[in-house]
Amino acid sequence: MDPSLVRFRAVVEGALTHLESRRQEINDLNVFPVADGDTGDNMALTLTAVLAEIDRLADDEHRLIDEIGRDEIVESVARSALLGARGNSGVILSQLIRGAAEELISRPGELVDPVLVGAAMARAAQRAYGSVRAPAEGTILTVMREMATCVASEIAHMGDTRLGATGDPAVQNALIADVLERALRAGEEAVRRGPEQLAILRESGVVDAGGHALTVLIAGVIAALRGTEAPVVARQAPPAQISHPHHDSSTYRYCTNFAVTGRDLDPLHWIEPLEAIGDSVLVVGDAATLKIHVHTDEPGIATALFDGAGEVSRLDVADMHVQMLERDARLAPPQRCGALAVVAGEGMHELFASLGVAVLDGGPTINPSTYELLAGIHDVPAEEVVVLPNSPNVVMAAEHAAELSEKVVRVSAARSQQAGLAAALALDPERSAADNVASIDAALEHLRTGAVAPAARADGDGRFAIGDAVGFVDDAIVAWGEPGPTLAAVLAALGADAELLTCIAGDGAPLDEAGVRALGPVGVELECEDGGQPAYWWLVAAE
Repeated sequence: MDPSLVRFRAVVEGALTHLESRRQEINDLNVFPVADGDTGDNMALTLTAVLAEIDRLADDEHRLIDEIGRDEIVESVARSALLGARGNSGVILSQLIRGAAEELISRPGELVDPVLVGAAMARAAQRAYGSVRAPAEGTILTVMREMATCVASEIAHMGDTRLGATGDPAVQNALIADVLERALRAGEEAVRRGPEQLAILRESGVVDAGGHALTVLIAGVIAALRGTEAPVVARQAPPAQISHPHHDSSTYRYCTNFAVTGRDLDPLHWIEPLEAIGDSVLVVGDAATLKIHVHTDEPGIATALFDGAGEVSRLDVADMHVQMLERDARLAPPQRCGALAVVAGEGMHELFASLGVAVLDGGPTINPSTYELLAGIHDVPAEEVVVLPNSPNVVMAAEHAAELSEKVVRVSAARSQQAGLAAALALDPERSAADNVASIDAALEHLRTGAVAPAARADGDGRFAIGDAVGFVDDAIVAWGEPGPTLAAVLAALGADAELLTCIAGDGAPLDEAGVRALGPVGVELECEDGGQPAYWWLVAAE
């Protein structure tokens, strides 16, 4: 008998396991028909119901799992998928499963091979399209159709794809996995094209969640058939900014799902009454069992429509307003505006991070590339970003990165690390990047900076030799010689009109904190920090 329930269960479990591993990624893509963030959940629930039914067939019937025929398996699985489905995506997946099941039942005695797989995929696509009142291209429907079309085309180039009455299971698995991997690549291409076909995907900057989930699911099937890792399906990023889709489904509050069992039930009969109280209506099933999905503000009225027609069961009501708020909260940047500082020195990393600023290691010379800056900007968890270059070397690359970024980016006037720290204190995460830069740059106009560094080369005028301390105020050399007197001169010059001096010790600074404090000017508060920066023994800022 083929397929055995053992092998079928392994395939379903493989699909579910791989889908579960990507569930949150899929949820975060979900913007159509409503951005309720549950596509991954709904499709996983449908497969979970299928797996539970397979186990029931084995356990409840007290039979060996290889003693159950194909017809019973597929009929039971199709019904369990239908009853376990929730949401648009879950119901459509149940119809894909039912369509495939119908094709398998229609071919008694045939082993499952690439030809039968192709026919089953085509029937699945047909059944799914037929279940939706107004099918939208660019969605899971398109992905399934393109995969089925690919299989039909590829079979002609695969050589002998038919199996005899007693096919080798290993050969069978390999053949099916091969044709499914070809279908998977066609499905991925269909997913990538989705935004070209559906405006809400294009506007939100995402692919269709259901279509992407279907490719993930198929990759899991291939992994189970081969007993290997799943083929790579590229990860899809959620919307760069939170989407607020402006289409009718978002006006209704409750995603309502339930089953109806009875006699002589006609799915088409119930569509119009349900559309009178909501939208996103799906009514699928047969004369004995229907599965209903509707977005409505009145779940009770939806179920009451079936009074006298059959028994309502498996009622599931989800508040889509709550779901959308949770999705927005999950995806939304925690603040409107963030900052990226280019730094050098472990202590500098810590100082900027303590102020809530993302950091990019600029190396000993503080000179990152444009693309390193662009990546750093992308990683800042905010819609807008202020870049603190912290070196004149960085300004041009930062401005170029700002032009290339999809985010709103502004480059501040901070040209040193000590100035960047003062700038970070002025950042307001609730204001725009433009407003923040205006405030920061205004504050920096009242900031004076200085530094003490060991001379890298001898002075042409004979003032200092290599290794001597050289003191700067802004860009002018004001002192040189021994480290202590040189630092004292810089602190005195900066402290003349200041209330606060901040002195940041660098790598290899020759004085400890007590020695630095002893050099501070009288009447001026001196704050000491450890920056660990290379090249400069001390960086000083005066406010």
